[in-house]
Amino acid sequence: MATAFTPRVLSGIQPSGGLTLGNYLGALKRFVEMQDAGTHECLYCLVDLHAITVWQDPQALRRNTREAAAAFMAAGIDPARSILFNQSQVPEHAQLAWVFNCVARMGWMGRMTQWKDKAGKNSENASLGLFAYPALMAADILIYHATHVPVGEDQKQHLELTRDIAAKFNHDYKVDFFPITEPVIEGPATRVMSLRDGTKKMSKSDPSDMSRINLSDDPDTIAQKFRKARTDPEPLPETYAELKDRPEARNLVDIYAALAGISTDEVMAQHAGAGWGQFKPALADVAVETMGPITAEMNRLMGDPAEIDRIVGDGARRASDIAAPILAKTYDIVGMISSR
Repeated sequence: MATAFTPRVLSGIQPSGGLTLGNYLGALKRFVEMQDAGTHECLYCLVDLHAITVWQDPQALRRNTREAAAAFMAAGIDPARSILFNQSQVPEHAQLAWVFNCVARMGWMGRMTQWKDKAGKNSENASLGLFAYPALMAADILIYHATHVPVGEDQKQHLELTRDIAAKFNHDYKVDFFPITEPVIEGPATRVMSLRDGTKKMSKSDPSDMSRINLSDDPDTIAQKFRKARTDPEPLPETYAELKDRPEARNLVDIYAALAGISTDEVMAQHAGAGWGQFKPALADVAVETMGPITAEMNRLMGDPAEIDRIVGDGARRASDIAAPILAKTYDIVGMISSR
């Protein structure tokens, strides 16, 4: 008989730089929706152990971690209803990751497209942590027996590996202990693309600040960035389908729909025939209306870093209360002698 696992969601964001509109629409907004639905226990973490797979300035990492925590809360994550914490403050993540390092296979890791993309031809100089990143991600998820993970295109392969690791562990030890975690695939209009190149994802690592809307941008900056966003010379057509080969135009329509909480068809119905001189200011107004309160609340929270530390510290203790018995049982299954 299959084990019945508690419905539980786990997801996180790397605190390796300022968060963007892409992070908000593609992740934070969805995290809040899952929290508010009340159908799953929700754990959200700042994955600082993953961040150091490439070198980070220590002071910047601390600030970015607090800023990411502030962004979660400003976007609507309630630390009383969800568990918000720093990955490194729950040691069970790293402890289970070592077990999974011994379950996963080198060939599995070598096939990961993110490893190939990030290491490139310089793989001999890449860190072991970067190579083993997916095993730690599997541990992040399975240390809580998480049943569902919101996942974007760039992490789908890693979640598939998590499922493989869980299945191999269960098979090797003849148990039904780890769940085969289900992906929660992102919906339409959540994959936000660069404002300078509609074929590339909006990224905090892009050298051009004009390519993205930062969650810390003030209203004037947001308006300026949308005004200067790359487009083509044609006005908006009658239907969304007609934007198929117009990536920059499609991206701006997608962003408008996601921010306004309406369908892309509704955006087209409202703005068909409009030129960019008309549409871009309307988009900026919607963005400022949505993002302004979030930025203001982030700034307020960042004014009291000790309170942020207290909140995520409390979250880490609550997370560890779930993780510790799962790790202990894992050790028991593997054959390690308990110290308790």
